[in-house]
Amino acid sequence: MASILNQKEGMEYRRFGKTEKHLSVITLGGMRFKHGWDEPRNEIPKDTLEQCLNMVRHAFDAGMNHIETAWGYKKSETVYGKVLNEELSVPRSSYHLMTKGNPLTTSDTRKQVETQLKDLQTDYLDFYGWHGLNTQELFEQSSKPGGAVEELLKLKEEGIIRHVGFSTHAPLHVIIRAIESGLFEFVNLHYYYFDQRNLAAVNMAQANDMGVFIISPNDKGGQLFRAPEKVRNATSPLTPIQWNARFCLQNPAVHTLSFGMTESEHFEEMKGIFPFTLPWSPQEENIKLQLDSFVNDDPFAGYDGYDLQNDPSEINIPQVLRLRKLWKCYDMKEYAQYRYKIFEQKSHWFPGVFPTRENIAKIDCTKVPSNLPLKEMLAETHRALYVPDFKLASN
Repeated sequence: MASILNQKEGMEYRRFGKTEKHLSVITLGGMRFKHGWDEPRNEIPKDTLEQCLNMVRHAFDAGMNHIETAWGYKKSETVYGKVLNEELSVPRSSYHLMTKGNPLTTSDTRKQVETQLKDLQTDYLDFYGWHGLNTQELFEQSSKPGGAVEELLKLKEEGIIRHVGFSTHAPLHVIIRAIESGLFEFVNLHYYYFDQRNLAAVNMAQANDMGVFIISPNDKGGQLFRAPEKVRNATSPLTPIQWNARFCLQNPAVHTLSFGMTESEHFEEMKGIFPFTLPWSPQEENIKLQLDSFVNDDPFAGYDGYDLQNDPSEINIPQVLRLRKLWKCYDMKEYAQYRYKIFEQKSHWFPGVFPTRENIAKIDCTKVPSNLPLKEMLAETHRALYVPDFKLASN
């Protein structure tokens, strides 16, 4: 077996697919540092630097050996570069580094990677993911001959990038097509207890010996750091974060989970994930059975709506129904509102229009199960989860 970087007792490590790198099962994510999304991207406030420095120290002390960031995370690459090289002088050979980007031309790809190397103060990247491969069109455009992915593979041949992958919020069939293309060595995707839609993609990645990186299990996986009492009681004596991590890791196809640590206390909670054993203990199985049983709290929560995914109404019916289930069955209304508002942004990261009365009227009802009051369910969900932005009244 290849040597494991920064290996420490109390952390566990898994082979990241065909890359043959052994990663800590918890990755230090770089998306959530203070002021991280503020411009200009290369100016680092003192408290941002101090927070990143503290998190990196804790991460290495805990045996983590993988750091993740992206061009789109604004200040993240620059602050990591300063902390790892100027503040801590960490040997580059002692950790794995992943970043991402989504330029579409060969020239823009090379130019952006060169800038990222400069900001991160490194001369190579262990992992580079094409960021946000969220639609069939983006997959085809980025992966065409002479396109961005081909340029990333050239950079791999030059030794500047060691392994090329992709991150995605795409529909399942697009993810699977990208996996089957053979262009990539790893995939970053969503898969948690509260959103298991991508299980088939996780298993397909395993069949292709690809690394599997789980995006944001604690935030996008349900804002588990503020889980409602119903969920906390069900997962006790584990916290929801600890139990969800064990849920993800019980599938050996999953290799690492990205935790966006911002406080020292987060590392103490993380330690409660371990020791992790397979198969699950009866306690963990019983927690899952109790959580599963909550779906019975609503007579329609078992319908996922994926057969209506491309409805002419342009409502993202499966995602609206998923958020409805979390609200109705798990008391996760606050999280559901947090995700629901993203529909308004009308982007490929979380596509779909709101189920307003006008949009609901456009639904193709011929595909709706006859015993399902879908229109009423969508209208009820919109009333419960839509929170207009507060605006000052004009004089």
